Amino acid sequence: MTSMTPVTCYVYGGGMPSSCQIPESLAVLVAGPAGSGKSTLGRALATALRAPLVDLDSVTTPLLDALPADALGGHWLASPHAGAIRAGRYAALRATAADALSTSGRVVVVAPFTAELAGGDDWTALREALLPLEPVVIHVDGDPAILASRRAARGVSRDAHRVDATPVAPAVPVIAVDAELTTGQQLARVLPALGIRRPLDAGAAIFAREFDAVLFDLDGTLVDSTASVARSWRRFAEHFDVSMEALHANHGQPARTLVSLLLPAERHAEALAHVTDLEVADAVGLAPIRGAADFFAAVPADRRAIVTSGSVPIATARLAAAGFAHPDVFVTVDDVVNGKPDPEPFLLAAERLGVDPSRCLVVEDAPAGIAAARAAGCAVMALTGTTADEELGADLVVDGLDAVRLEVTASGALRLRGSVG
Repeated sequence: MTSMTPVTCYVYGGGMPSSCQIPESLAVLVAGPAGSGKSTLGRALATALRAPLVDLDSVTTPLLDALPADALGGHWLASPHAGAIRAGRYAALRATAADALSTSGRVVVVAPFTAELAGGDDWTALREALLPLEPVVIHVDGDPAILASRRAARGVSRDAHRVDATPVAPAVPVIAVDAELTTGQQLARVLPALGIRRPLDAGAAIFAREFDAVLFDLDGTLVDSTASVARSWRRFAEHFDVSMEALHANHGQPARTLVSLLLPAERHAEALAHVTDLEVADAVGLAPIRGAADFFAAVPADRRAIVTSGSVPIATARLAAAGFAHPDVFVTVDDVVNGKPDPEPFLLAAERLGVDPSRCLVVEDAPAGIAAARAAGCAVMALTGTTADEELGADLVVDGLDAVRLEVTASGALRLRGSVG
């Protein structure tokens, strides 16, 4: 297998990696059902990787759509010859991808890859076409309701002829990506998984500071719950017929604040109960943020706190789902009068730990939380993956908590360091 290690030249421009970060040889397959957004992600990924894009629809669909339906016994997706047509489509895709790879060294290939994900002969044929590389598979999937809604909204005639397929549980290694995420959020997860990392500002002043405690936000900082949050609030918005734009604009603020902005006072209690039920029910199968488990464990238990805009039931469910121990100091929206961006939550956490807020390092992912931490007098390290990079006005921005480590000095203070290796 050809090495995927990029050379160590770190310059980002416009949110994209520089050419010296990108592996010289790389084959990426972006798979997923219709409506998952795989083509959008594939195009964004090909742009970021400066790689040719080979999309099954672009390679084969114009030709098939030009054929008269009566020649095939019906639309090509549902004709009696659908199996042979599929075999031909994927043969053309493999040949085109192989040509692109052999001439450029990199390729991003987009298709449902339903049979290939199951392993067997179809997977073998695809792998052999891309030799000597081992392809990396990005699998985009999500709530069937949102996929169906997207297919209906795009108005593509062939969608009317699709046969409902059983959801695929990949039998080959994949990088799973939730369709609920924006393309930018998806890229923020995929690029580090490919070994393409955001440069660490080794000269940042935060590395010269000493701290007595670390205060962690929860969602998007310790637990990768961004898709779960988005899915729950989308369902909330559909149920109450409110604006998704208003929800996105106020990310990181307490649910009670969002509800107060969206609904009349007489519906607040009902709405809060409803969204709590949605978020707790969706808190399953959540993963820790990259490097979060080790970084959290490195902070002595009596010198760390979690400070979240979530309620106790939601925060507890997400912590348990991602395998985190319940901290001794756990500040939720139920403990404060004013949530983020007010400094009260971080000031309360520092007080409970018995430390000066100016000696606290806050780990956050949202502008509201960063504003709250700054107002409390804390230093702030921000994580990408939820919010656009340019909105993260922190002392240090990283793409995962494995990019840094924490050490305890001889005097007992905590210091932040760049990770080694």
